[in-house]
Amino acid sequence: MSTPTFTELGLPGTLVDALAEQGVTSPFPIQAATLPHSLAGRDVLGRGRTGSGKTYGFVLPVLARLADGPTRRRPGRPRALVLAPTRELATQIEASFLPLAKPLGLKVTTIFGGVSPNPQITRLRDGVDIVVACPGRLADHMRSGEAKLDHVEITVLDEADHMADLGFLPDVRRIMAETPERGQRLLFSATLDAGVDVLVKRFMHDPVTHSVDSAQSPVSTMTHHVLHLEETHRLPVLIDLTAAPGRTLVFTRTKHRAKQLTRKLMASGVPAVELHGNLGQTARTRNLEAFASGAAKTLVATDIAARGIHVDDVTLVIHADPPVEHKAYLHRSGRTARAGASGTVVTLMTDAQVGDVRDLTRKAGIKPTTTQLGPGHPLLSELAPGERSFTASPRRPIVDTRPKRVTASGEAIPAKGEDEDRPAGQGRGGRGGRGGRGRGPSAGGRGASGGGSRRGGSSDGRSRQPRSEGDRRASGGQGRRAGESAGRREGAAKGGGQGRQGRHSAAESQPRRGSGAAKSQSSRNQSGGAPARRGGAAAFSSGTRAGSRRSR
Repeated sequence: MSTPTFTELGLPGTLVDALAEQGVTSPFPIQAATLPHSLAGRDVLGRGRTGSGKTYGFVLPVLARLADGPTRRRPGRPRALVLAPTRELATQIEASFLPLAKPLGLKVTTIFGGVSPNPQITRLRDGVDIVVACPGRLADHMRSGEAKLDHVEITVLDEADHMADLGFLPDVRRIMAETPERGQRLLFSATLDAGVDVLVKRFMHDPVTHSVDSAQSPVSTMTHHVLHLEETHRLPVLIDLTAAPGRTLVFTRTKHRAKQLTRKLMASGVPAVELHGNLGQTARTRNLEAFASGAAKTLVATDIAARGIHVDDVTLVIHADPPVEHKAYLHRSGRTARAGASGTVVTLMTDAQVGDVRDLTRKAGIKPTTTQLGPGHPLLSELAPGERSFTASPRRPIVDTRPKRVTASGEAIPAKGEDEDRPAGQGRGGRGGRGGRGRGPSAGGRGASGGGSRRGGSSDGRSRQPRSEGDRRASGGQGRRAGESAGRREGAAKGGGQGRQGRHSAAESQPRRGSGAAKSQSSRNQSGGAPARRGGAAAFSSGTRAGSRRSR
């Protein structure tokens, strides 16, 4: 039996043409099964494994309904709502909507946390047709009155089982309760467990159920391998596999492991980026774009990337840490062999993990090929064919992965304790003598001359004899000039004040008339006036006082 075309399924011609421009000419089974009912206005419950085409299964009926509807968008009142469990999935759903919505004159926006709410509020006030949202941030906008759902004609729950797993059900229920009782509801999920069943019974009206396949249905184009190895061989084997041509997605259990493994791969010459919950949204988006564009051919991620992340041509998925649950294994593995493509899934297993991995694969309904091996084994070249290539290890990640915080204006800046990127020689001051750490230009970059070593030695590490009184007087003059320079250049409230302090303190460093004492008052340090003890570092401390211990 041949698969019907989009036109035969009842899709409007404008959408059929827009799909053709995207290279989509025939429906997937889940789309062919659900579209006749969803286009007719029925509630639909669709179940299909990850990568089966569920996204277009709800994108198309949402667009078709809104394009033919008599109502138009109003400020703060969207006409369609799509709920998704993660920011990455929400962004990807929006990307599926946009090229198809534009010819229809429909506006789409995303709402999720981790970014400033102000641009989202502005778009809501301007009026949008379709909101793709994560439950938490949408609930915030509803409480503030910026989002009202009384005009929603069609509501979609995507990856409903994952929302239940993440604990979003209370928010989801509150959100759904604000949509019109007789509005159309579509629910798509890989599995139908107890959490999903609660939503079905509470909010769906006589839904049509379509189960094209289950999460345990084997993917004929996906091969599974378990590599039994020693713990010390885990990293060398990972480096070998990820250095091969093509995109590789590596999964870890924890955020710390993802960060740690990314750094180790990069230190070995494998271009890699990380994706986990400790990253700010700007960094998460940037790293995902680097992976999609090929700037980084390896993405190391936690289960945050197990759903909703679709990047073309991911040929290899590696479970560096076997997941705890079989559902996580299936969703992780589903990042490859998508839409009919082929892919390989590799699980790294040590002696201590044999029992857990055996139970995991049994519950997942797969029968992997298990091989005991070490670095250099011929099977590694079969699993990831091609010549291994390595890049020169950069000092920084090729994409900035540091956590960011977002200001009220929406600007992403480094979180507390992180410096913004600056050209070499600027930013954090070089470590000079005691008290000689500075931020401003007078301090220079790391290694710039800003004082002696801790023990009064020169900056090149050579020891220096104790100074005479004349040397100390000369040092006082240098401190005065450095302090004046710092005072002029810093200029800002705190920096300027510290520069002025440096100028006054340096002036005081000259011996008082008639005292004959070599002791200099510039030896008082920033913290409370205690005399510096070692060599000529005290004289420099007054001039570089614009810095502080926080500039380390």
